[in-house]
Amino acid sequence: MIIGYLGPEATFTHQAVVAFFPNKNYKQFDSIPRVIDGLVDKEVDFCVVPIENSIEGTVNLTLDYLIHDVDCKIVGELTLAINQHLMINRANINVSLSDFELVCSHPQAIAQSHKFIHNELTSAKVKLMNSTGAAAQYVSENSGVLAVAISNGLAAEKYGLEIIKKNIQSYENNFTRFIVLAPKDSIENYNFSQTSKTKATILIDPPNNQAGLLHQILSAFAWRKLDLSKIESRPAKTGLGKYYFIVDVQIVEENDHVLLEFAKSEIEALGSTVTVLGIYPYI
Repeated sequence: MIIGYLGPEATFTHQAVVAFFPNKNYKQFDSIPRVIDGLVDKEVDFCVVPIENSIEGTVNLTLDYLIHDVDCKIVGELTLAINQHLMINRANINVSLSDFELVCSHPQAIAQSHKFIHNELTSAKVKLMNSTGAAAQYVSENSGVLAVAISNGLAAEKYGLEIIKKNIQSYENNFTRFIVLAPKDSIENYNFSQTSKTKATILIDPPNNQAGLLHQILSAFAWRKLDLSKIESRPAKTGLGKYYFIVDVQIVEENDHVLLEFAKSEIEALGSTVTVLGIYPYI
């Protein structure tokens, strides 16, 4: 079994992969689309990608790629605490913080740490990287550049960097949800035995805008007492004002599977197209 993830080693995604799939074979990719393409092209059996952060919200690149570009299913979810640390090449240990010229990290990590960057790294320009691990690797390999990386403790250890400030994220409750994807036609399942909790992610493509349509859609879940843990809209990319709705439904009782099918049929009767992106365990 081979598991794809956003590399290099020591990214937060790498941590999630090891937690989901300990002692398996792993394959790195340099971007989220390439990770998912590797799954579609059968280079890997499963892949793990970030889907949402508690500070910055949905990872739109992941969600939009799933909606518009590939046909995969979600088969698992893991929530991971995210602690962003500021680290430097040890050759620059005596450089004052205000003298560093670059701050390197993934866009999500930059956004999560924006208050610290604004207040402390007053002379540094932002260099966006494909991952926090790539940022740490860049700083490790470029001692002649006055650059800092925002990444995790595993990356500091992997690339021999010195952590000079811990937990620089703007808010304490920083968590990221990671999802496991499998090919749509895959019959291979992975036993996530750590949990009995289950949810479903549903994509709803409504007809042309109608007054009260969203209320009718939500009512299909509400009167059946199906708990929605998340609802959001994403552009359908077919014109202004055209959106998809994505909802996460908690599956608490066995009968909820039947109720979900009835809700799906009711929403389809309203003229919407409903796609189940996955019914899966989460931890």
